[in-house]
Amino acid sequence: MSTKPSQAATKISTWQTFVRLMGYAKAYKVGFLLSILGMLTYAGIDLLFLSKLQPLIDDGLTGADPNFMKWAPIFVISCFLIRGISHFIANYFLAWVGNNVVSDLRQHIFEHVISMPVAFHDHVSTGTLISKLTFDTEQVLNATSKALLTLVQQGVFVFGLIGLMFYHSWQLSLIFLLIVPLIAFIITYVSKRFRQVSKKIQGAMGEVTSSAEQTFNGHKVVLTFDGQQRESDRFSRINKNNRQQRMKMISARAASVPLIQIIASFALAFILYAVTTPEMADIKPGVFIAVVTYMTMLMNPLKQLTNVNSEFQKGMAASVSIFDVLDQETEQDTGTIALERAQGTLAFKQVNFFYNEQDEKQALTDLTFSANVGETVALVGRSGSGKSTASALLLRFYNATTGKVLIDGRNITDYKLKDLRRQFAYVSQQVVLFNDSIANNIAYGKPEATLAEIENAARKAHVMEFVAGLPEGLDTNIGDNGAMLSGGQRQRVAIARALLCDAPFLILDEATSALDTESERHIQDALSILQKDRTCIVIAHRLSTIESADKIIVMDQGKIKEQGDHQTLLALDGAYAQLHKFQFGA
Repeated sequence: MSTKPSQAATKISTWQTFVRLMGYAKAYKVGFLLSILGMLTYAGIDLLFLSKLQPLIDDGLTGADPNFMKWAPIFVISCFLIRGISHFIANYFLAWVGNNVVSDLRQHIFEHVISMPVAFHDHVSTGTLISKLTFDTEQVLNATSKALLTLVQQGVFVFGLIGLMFYHSWQLSLIFLLIVPLIAFIITYVSKRFRQVSKKIQGAMGEVTSSAEQTFNGHKVVLTFDGQQRESDRFSRINKNNRQQRMKMISARAASVPLIQIIASFALAFILYAVTTPEMADIKPGVFIAVVTYMTMLMNPLKQLTNVNSEFQKGMAASVSIFDVLDQETEQDTGTIALERAQGTLAFKQVNFFYNEQDEKQALTDLTFSANVGETVALVGRSGSGKSTASALLLRFYNATTGKVLIDGRNITDYKLKDLRRQFAYVSQQVVLFNDSIANNIAYGKPEATLAEIENAARKAHVMEFVAGLPEGLDTNIGDNGAMLSGGQRQRVAIARALLCDAPFLILDEATSALDTESERHIQDALSILQKDRTCIVIAHRLSTIESADKIIVMDQGKIKEQGDHQTLLALDGAYAQLHKFQFGA
């Protein structure tokens, strides 16, 4: 699965993308209409002011109309007053709409991404998703505010100037029209170039974010293995590619603006030549100066429109990238049966599983076992043998390719997804804690829990032993992913979280791996209480933690090699016995 724009996405036109993006602005249509009104008024005032240039010369300055000059000062002040108010309204309300649209879009992306199946996150880096949430949406903000403001305001101004030119002298104005197709061709070509480069810039920014995130998260490993220079060189290559893509954008923009202005200057030069011919000898000075002024005034808005086109195309390319993610299906809940609280039996019936359809190797092959209420089933085996995959199927992070996973005798795909997952308390070998207080981390699976319940769970998991030494006790903030705690302390908080859930099923995936011997003994005491009348799946490498399990299943390459209790498997003198001898000596 990839977040790169699909083939269908690349065929979507700029207009289609813009219309879809503007769909987010419907809720803010009053502000949007006010901003458009402000833009039109701003451009209209400029055109009105310039339209008085010809009468100023032919009537006012010559004295043909004395009243004209009397009203001119009031007219100028009024125009600039209305112009200033219009400018504020256009900028403020468009920024208000743009920021609200981007805020809603970010929220939509965030909610969509956390609703995606686990398989999506397996294949897409976190850095790439963060880049879409930050950098790409920032490009959209530019497109919906600055770019749109310039496109509308300067676009109206350009068409108004052309209209004034034709009103005063259609003959001179026709000369300008001859260069319009050439300018249109340049803008169209540059727009395509802008959009292509923008996509590459977005990809490059995703790589920058991903590389930095990976290195910062693994900072201790980098320092330990003297990898600073290697990481610096790798980031330098990615950063250089990002810079090169940006320079391509700048070069296209820098070349297009003077090219258009040079072409326009040829039209202006030809007009200057045309008025010297006998056919144009009767043209009034005011008309001539007005047309030439209008043509000169066209240079700046044409420059702005060409420059802002790059911003607009970047925004549209970013929108395509974002919509491509939003168009991917979220996790599908096919279940229809509500499940308040399971009785606690589970079974795997001839389960086969491939992570990808293209994979030749199965992750699980003909997996069949069962567990009754209150039983503890331990899954042991080498890394990659399929132990964690089996637990992932229970939680429906993935669905079995063939076969069935049953809870209380019913296929888990029949249950509503949220109801199913509420039946499990889960502690993984990779503890995930949030940048919040210890109490809130423990209560994450049960937000409505009382302080007494949180303290009780913390006490059973031996969290209170180290909390007593913290300045704010359970209210102490533990930093990003529990950075303020040791590995064993983080593990105990995660176990307290599972204890508080009070679910009928408990999955412990190497749950005691980060604990010292004394802490492990305390946790085992707590787990023995927790496991009473609950079905427990324990995934472990250390056999000392699962000797008392009701059933031990030895797995290898996704298959069950043998199963039974501890004494039975030792008597078989098979794979489990060999593993036991390896860990405890002959």
